[in-house]
Amino acid sequence: MHTRSVITIVLLLACCSAPVIAATKYIDSSPAMSAAISGTNEFTPGEDATIRVIVQNSGLNTFKFVNSGTIERDDLPNTAKLVTIGLSAGTAPLTVRTDPQMVGDIKGTGTAQVNFSAKISSDAAAGEYQVPLFIQYKYLKVMDQEVSGDIQFVYNRVNETLPVTIRIKPLVKIQVLQATPDTLNVGTEGYLHVTIKNTGSDDGKKATVKISRSGQSPIIPTDSSVFIGDFPSGGVIDCRYKVSVSNNAEKQTYPIDVSVTYENNEGATVTSSPVTIGVPIGGKTDLAVISAPAQIPAGSKNVIAVQYQNNGGATIYNAQARISAVTPFSSNDNSAYLGDIRPGDSATARYEMSVNDAATPREYTLDSEVRYRDALDNSQISDMLKVRVQVLPKTSAESPLAGQLVLVLVATAIIGAGYYVLVMRKKK
Repeated sequence: MHTRSVITIVLLLACCSAPVIAATKYIDSSPAMSAAISGTNEFTPGEDATIRVIVQNSGLNTFKFVNSGTIERDDLPNTAKLVTIGLSAGTAPLTVRTDPQMVGDIKGTGTAQVNFSAKISSDAAAGEYQVPLFIQYKYLKVMDQEVSGDIQFVYNRVNETLPVTIRIKPLVKIQVLQATPDTLNVGTEGYLHVTIKNTGSDDGKKATVKISRSGQSPIIPTDSSVFIGDFPSGGVIDCRYKVSVSNNAEKQTYPIDVSVTYENNEGATVTSSPVTIGVPIGGKTDLAVISAPAQIPAGSKNVIAVQYQNNGGATIYNAQARISAVTPFSSNDNSAYLGDIRPGDSATARYEMSVNDAATPREYTLDSEVRYRDALDNSQISDMLKVRVQVLPKTSAESPLAGQLVLVLVATAIIGAGYYVLVMRKKK
């Protein structure tokens, strides 16, 4: 029993006098950062791009010692701590929209991915560009332990700039040199002549120039595509399209989009970014009645003349006018041919109108319309036009006595003429 107690006391004393458990110590170690684009690094001019960057810490712990009496480190010297990553455009033709981002710690052999939103300039030249990536972090440089309870950590701060490579792909880019409307008015069809130039760096093959409606624009393409074949860089081409303009438009300029679909130098089919242009639209065909009110006595039949003037911006062709005869009017001839009427010119229609005996003398308004052909031979009809007609009081009827007097006068004249002839014959 005595021997067992002695052994226990010896073991306890040994434990109390033992050093701190052995710990690892590293020398000549630090993070080693590198960066590369994740996924595609090819972008096109005018593109809203997402640049995905992978940052890797390949720092290794070069020398490793296991010492007695050393407290184990909280941080390893090859760990990049509190890492902040930012992307700048540098000399590349782009605008970075994302601010620098904090990604936390990146351990040795660890990685972090950061996504940056960017806008590629619409006039960016094709080629490769080095985009600077800024990395800020700190790492454990020294850990001093002067006494067992006093530990000092010393960190180094690092600012690095790493280049990442992006590539701007060549493409066809169009510039609209001219857009000329031809007989394009509100509510009608017409033509749009477009001259475009390839200001891009790519030579388009099997190219088709397309126009499309821009938002809710009242200009709606009827023929939207023109095949032009090869469209080399610097080339200029003319295209013509048939388009229509809705009836609710006004006389002003409206947008339309132009783009080119082509085969690029890699054999892929590509559509260029659309270019929005303004197209001036002429006013709606505007016909007006400019003649003074026609006058017809009640109970009579007359031919009235109605003058129509073209106040619009386009010539109307093969115009025919019609008037609606309603009580107290009637007509057996209520239409008239006007022919072609240019802007500012007028034409006159003549209608045979009858007014019944019971018509009240006053001014009446009759409806009239004009049917015509536009420049593309489409049938059109004008808005309803108002024709004013003045009904006059009925002419007084002849009395029986007046009628008899007329007969007496006629008979007297006949007798007198007969007597004169008889006298002249006797003299001979």
